[in-house]
Amino acid sequence: MIFKKLLSVCVVSSSFLGFSQENKGTLTGNIETTFQYLNEDTLIGASLPPEKGLINTYMNVFYVNNGFKAGGRFESYAPRINGYPAVFSGTGLGMRYVGYTNALVDVTVGNFYEQFGSGALLRAYENRALGYDNAMDGMRLIVKPKVGVVIKAAYGYQRESFTNGRVELADGIVRGIDGEIHLNETFKFLKDKKLDITLGGSFVSKYQKDNDDDLILPENVGSYGGRFKIRYNKFFIDGEYSIKENDPSADNKFIYNNGYAALFNMGWSKKGLGFSFSGKSIDNMSYRSDRSKGLQMDLINYLPSLNKTHTYNLVASLYPYATQLNGEIAYQAEVVYTIPKGSKLGGKYGTTINANFSNAYDPLKSYKGINALDSTGIAYTTDLFSTSKTLLWQDINVSIYKKFSKSFNISLNYFDIKLNNDFASITEDATGVITAHIGVVEIGYKLNKNHSFRIELQELVTNKGAGRDKGDWATGVIEYNYKSNWFIGLMDQYNYANPHENLRIHYVIGTVGYVHESTRFTVSYGRQRAGLFCVGGVCRVVPASNGLTLSFTQSF
Repeated sequence: MIFKKLLSVCVVSSSFLGFSQENKGTLTGNIETTFQYLNEDTLIGASLPPEKGLINTYMNVFYVNNGFKAGGRFESYAPRINGYPAVFSGTGLGMRYVGYTNALVDVTVGNFYEQFGSGALLRAYENRALGYDNAMDGMRLIVKPKVGVVIKAAYGYQRESFTNGRVELADGIVRGIDGEIHLNETFKFLKDKKLDITLGGSFVSKYQKDNDDDLILPENVGSYGGRFKIRYNKFFIDGEYSIKENDPSADNKFIYNNGYAALFNMGWSKKGLGFSFSGKSIDNMSYRSDRSKGLQMDLINYLPSLNKTHTYNLVASLYPYATQLNGEIAYQAEVVYTIPKGSKLGGKYGTTINANFSNAYDPLKSYKGINALDSTGIAYTTDLFSTSKTLLWQDINVSIYKKFSKSFNISLNYFDIKLNNDFASITEDATGVITAHIGVVEIGYKLNKNHSFRIELQELVTNKGAGRDKGDWATGVIEYNYKSNWFIGLMDQYNYANPHENLRIHYVIGTVGYVHESTRFTVSYGRQRAGLFCVGGVCRVVPASNGLTLSFTQSF
């Protein structure tokens, strides 16, 4: 069966290639493979899979010729790598589409990815690192009837899983329409004005049959919203407001409240100085094509998290924050200032200071009581940006980057993070608010044009009491680069103050890599602790592991 699937993909690819050569079309794509060979490590809770060897592989092929386009993705999980979602298994064709595009229309039949506005009502996307893919399967039409005007229509089912080499679709149907107009492009008298305005709006609905014997569930659930973007000189502001009609589901415990999402961003910048401020207020905005699902299954929309995306190991991996779908009010502010070159503090190259603040609170809700819920299904009332005293998340961080010469630079960083584990539930070893203070020193040094080093020293200290979790951590990273081709790295994450002395463990991992043009090989060996891996407020659980990881990527 696997051989037949592979053969069919090869035939299709060969057909594309032959057609491309005859008609001067363009064939592009990429390949990625990750292989793991794992060991049992009872000290960190790493188990040995019966297969020992685990592998994820996928290959994209895209073909374009004049207005015609076609593409597909072949996937293989034999079986999936450690921690990857269980909805991925087997080998087969995971994505395929054909379409046509010209100056007026762009039509796609098959699989497609799409986003309306910020994604608060519709976002079909793939994140390979997270193991997330909710591609639509149906039809999408994009029309550009006038310069600056774009109208989109989408209709289809969502990809729910890839089981035994076959794509399984979600139960409900998703359909939507979106329109956007850039006034300065559309109307000639605004073309050269400093004030730049874009307006947009969306309508999305889902259909799922009412199969509940006890409740009367709406089979068609509509959602709608509008948005704007305004720019004037160095200042910008954008905002979006969306409403979702009552949608009883497992997420909200089958209440009949409407949901809403309000988002805004504003900022100003000039050379050497910039600031931004963002806010959001969401309530009951879990929106799935199957009301019975949980976690990241069958989500129609996307609600971005308002906190800085961190890259340092202890900051990014120990206490990440995921957006609360059923409600949160959040803010983020950031200031970036570069002390001018030639000044006493700026030195020869200038000094950059970045200060960032973000938080999230549970919305303030007035509950109506059991009797009201029984008669109307509405459990509570709440107002836009009405904040309770329940803190969900807070992050205060400051970084200072200083370049002393062409070959030597230092970055000093401090992070103060608070996470309410009663809501986020990222660990079983703490209750209430976990407070973590993290310091990071990063040093970069270039010996010559072929050799360079990078060193990171990190420490995390948690609060005492119920929120102490696993205690204090330290991480050291050293990386050596040769030319632009070779790199070698070693990282040790050490839980030196775990309340249980036998769990004061070193998580050491070494990596060697080679890069040549669009080809990349990496080899890693060592321990990985259990925890959460998050990108943009979307997370997945990663179990502990000990072993070898090989990866290969190639673009063509």
